[in-house]
Amino acid sequence: MDKIFTKGTAFIDKNGRQRIFNGVNFVCKSAVPDSDGIVHFKTDITDSLTERLAENGINIVRLGVTWEGIEPHPGEYNTVYLDEVKDTLKILEKHGIYAFIDWHQDLFSCHNLTSGDGAPRWACIKSLKKPHDPYLIWAEGYFAHPGVHKCFDAFWDNTPVSGKGLQDRYCEMLAFTAKYLSGCGSVMGYDVFNEPFPGTDGGKVFRRLVMRGIETGLLSKRVDRKKIISDVLDGRIMDALSVADDSLVYHRVIEAGYDIIRKFDTEKYYPFLVRAAKAIRDAVGEGIIFAENSYYSNLGIPYSLPVPTDENGEPLTDFAFAPHGYDITVDTPLTNEASPYRVDHIFNEHERTQKRLGVPVLVGEWGGMVDGGERYPALEHLVDKFDRNRWSQTYWHYIDNFTDTKIGEIICRAYPVAVAGDINYYGVDRKLNTFTLSYTGSSDIKAPTLVFLPKQPKKVFSTKKYVIKDTPGGKYLQVYAGKGSCVVKVEF
Repeated sequence: MDKIFTKGTAFIDKNGRQRIFNGVNFVCKSAVPDSDGIVHFKTDITDSLTERLAENGINIVRLGVTWEGIEPHPGEYNTVYLDEVKDTLKILEKHGIYAFIDWHQDLFSCHNLTSGDGAPRWACIKSLKKPHDPYLIWAEGYFAHPGVHKCFDAFWDNTPVSGKGLQDRYCEMLAFTAKYLSGCGSVMGYDVFNEPFPGTDGGKVFRRLVMRGIETGLLSKRVDRKKIISDVLDGRIMDALSVADDSLVYHRVIEAGYDIIRKFDTEKYYPFLVRAAKAIRDAVGEGIIFAENSYYSNLGIPYSLPVPTDENGEPLTDFAFAPHGYDITVDTPLTNEASPYRVDHIFNEHERTQKRLGVPVLVGEWGGMVDGGERYPALEHLVDKFDRNRWSQTYWHYIDNFTDTKIGEIICRAYPVAVAGDINYYGVDRKLNTFTLSYTGSSDIKAPTLVFLPKQPKKVFSTKKYVIKDTPGGKYLQVYAGKGSCVVKVEF
């Protein structure tokens, strides 16, 4: 498979083509040893499933692994687990699907709350003795669980365990993993820490947001308090939540956490990210480093990460932004009713971050919808927004028969996989059932432009010569390379 690099705000391949990645999350969170006493790597990924995904335009997977699975004891690595990761990566490579490795965590570890995952027990040096079950939603431990807060505090402070700092051990684990998987052609890059959480300061942010929300509800002239109370009492929860559709109201609430998150981003997370990137680059010398935003930037709090640099002070090469973003309804029975306006608040902020950093974007997590409904306004809105921004994405997360669901239908749309020039615009018009691509071709690029087609088109218009090819990995419109502007329009 072609190596992928970054150039400005685009992903590019060895031919110089701009690449767009359309994918889904597969994250193995299990930390329960089998009868052999070893934690195994388990996902739904099989040869037949991967073939089906490729046929439907999925060309990347965010592949989640855990620190506990890799390093069950300090300095001891579980190569059985990593060999199983290798086997998965080989299946993906067979079908032309890229992967980026996500060292995943939720609530730092399963040894704080039973809904958590990530760090091994030995790294939870300040956790509670017994894990607690969540009362309402799995994420509540982030907001109020002292064991979770203390574990994150110890990690960001690089507190020693068995004679070595936690971050030191973590970065050594990153390097070992990257080196062990380095022969796998499907590996495109590395997402070094899922949704970094500020620890005790994160609890402070939550309390500030709650208090600011109450204050705004009571004092803001933009809030109709009587209507909200009436909506709640009558069970019209979505109507009540619509108050947060108002950008001014929304940002009035979340700005309560700006200063704390800014300090965390610059003083805690940034130094760690630089160390983690160096560890991986020293180990394998290549691969894209994906930087996530902090947990609270998932809500739209600005991300204050400086442009990462190498040991010489030069901007880090092959670096990309991998933001997350979810509506406040996620993980509730109302998740399919997520508001396009509220998710806009979040991703507009991610747009500003991209402009500041000047790097490509691959949205690592978004959506979280549950199959079974027909109305997904936020999902369609975000897919269109990603297309307008020329962003890649990996949807959270794979569900059974993904490609046969309404969710899969929206995501597995027509899109440009590889473009032999500079993209001006692409997108789908759902009312007209058409796809349009406009780009400026480069004389330096000899490889063709490739557009994924979810089905046989009725009509095709192109200002450059093209062919339609049926391949084992799906149906593609292949536009011949050449200098000058090109417009492609496909009607289904």
